[in-house]
Amino acid sequence: MPIPSPDDVLALIRSRRTIQLFKPTQVNREIILDAIDAARWAPNHRLTQPWRFYILGSETKAAIVELNADLTLRKRGEAAAQIKRDRWAAIPGWLIVTCKTSDDPIRAREDFAACACAVQNLMLYLWSAGVATKWTTGDVTREPEFFEVLQIDPAEESLVGMVWYGYAEETPTCTRLPVSEIVSERT
Repeated sequence: MPIPSPDDVLALIRSRRTIQLFKPTQVNREIILDAIDAARWAPNHRLTQPWRFYILGSETKAAIVELNADLTLRKRGEAAAQIKRDRWAAIPGWLIVTCKTSDDPIRAREDFAACACAVQNLMLYLWSAGVATKWTTGDVTREPEFFEVLQIDPAEESLVGMVWYGYAEETPTCTRLPVSEIVSERT
């Protein structure tokens, strides 16, 4: 397999964006499975491979949409809840990423970092395939009912995030701080 040039890798990384609005078109399941395959090659201390991936179907997605709408209703009222319900229901693809829990705080931290690397691999692969993403950890993901809907034991797995995916309706521009502002050298 040919190794991509540094310029190609940099272009892929720099062009990837968090997408807020998706076209209704479904993404082929094989692309998602290929992205999960790419994700599992993330670095992980002692090869713990702590990540778990859940591709959500329409029933589970609908239950999360309603749970989130109920939370929004309690905080901001019916109008805001309906807007949130409509927006979330329109997202074509949903993937949940979790991390196996550990009683060892050092391992737990290393495993979570590995899972974050896995999500980055996943999102970069999808972007290279023309599929846009948004990694989110909104309020709904901290609700006990969220784990019940997913049938995930929070004592066994912690949430890394929901990754929404689909084809971008629009792609925003973005800037980053210059390297000179984020690097310090020590002698």
